[in-house]
Amino acid sequence: MSRQWEQVSWAVDGGVGTLTLDRPDRRNAYTPVMARELAEVAAVADADDAVRVVVVTGAGRDFCVGADLQRAGTFDRSAQADSAGTIDGVARDWGGIGALPFAALRKPVIAAVNGVAVGIGATMILPMDIRIAAESARFGYVFARRGIVPEAASSWFLPRVVGISQAMEWVATGRVFDAAEALRGRLVSRVVPDAELLDTAYGLAHEIADNTSGVSVATSRQLLWSMLSASSPWDAHRAESRALVELGSGADAAEGVASFLEKRPARFAAPLDGVGFGWPQPPGDLA
Repeated sequence: MSRQWEQVSWAVDGGVGTLTLDRPDRRNAYTPVMARELAEVAAVADADDAVRVVVVTGAGRDFCVGADLQRAGTFDRSAQADSAGTIDGVARDWGGIGALPFAALRKPVIAAVNGVAVGIGATMILPMDIRIAAESARFGYVFARRGIVPEAASSWFLPRVVGISQAMEWVATGRVFDAAEALRGRLVSRVVPDAELLDTAYGLAHEIADNTSGVSVATSRQLLWSMLSASSPWDAHRAESRALVELGSGADAAEGVASFLEKRPARFAAPLDGVGFGWPQPPGDLA
């Protein structure tokens, strides 16, 4: 693909797209430019049927050290003239602009966290499905130590990922913690030696890309995330019943059964057109 970005990079190989935060000279500090580019790449990944899984990592030694703090008024949006748009009459949070497109993706997203991931570096990974940390990784929801509040819709995501008690401990203290604590708190699913981080992420990505139906994974992703806020299991029963009726009559379901009976690898090929069960897309003015 010929499209070039300024602060991120994007490459696709063997069904796996790699999105790299690419400001190593600034330790991948987050900017409005990066926010827009993350949203653009997420849209590209979603539309490309050649992409089955997205891996997100940081260039250089760190994942993302948070907002690019170059002046005292970095967080004073009232004094800034920018094009973030508004929500309910106030300026939109740049963290949400860059992170929420990962929630809308129909492809699974794996965060491969190298080095420091604090502030937006720790919140942008929450809408991602699987988080793997290098042993040297450090995390921090440091907002209270900067006089602000969590962003990137993390007040919704973080308690659902780690539980309200753990979320409040990390947010209220604002402390930076290591990969072992992130694993104990279930922020990440595994911690691996630094040299094995990307190999581990790509191994998992190819396990998905090489063996599963893209339609099945996309629909399952939306079902699981949307059910986090469901009021009862009957909501899940309704959504799953609808999905099973629609997917069960499709080409990938037929191929899945045929490959099992014929004892051969499946060759799934159904496009993602029309996939959208349960997980709400952003309102039209925020899409």
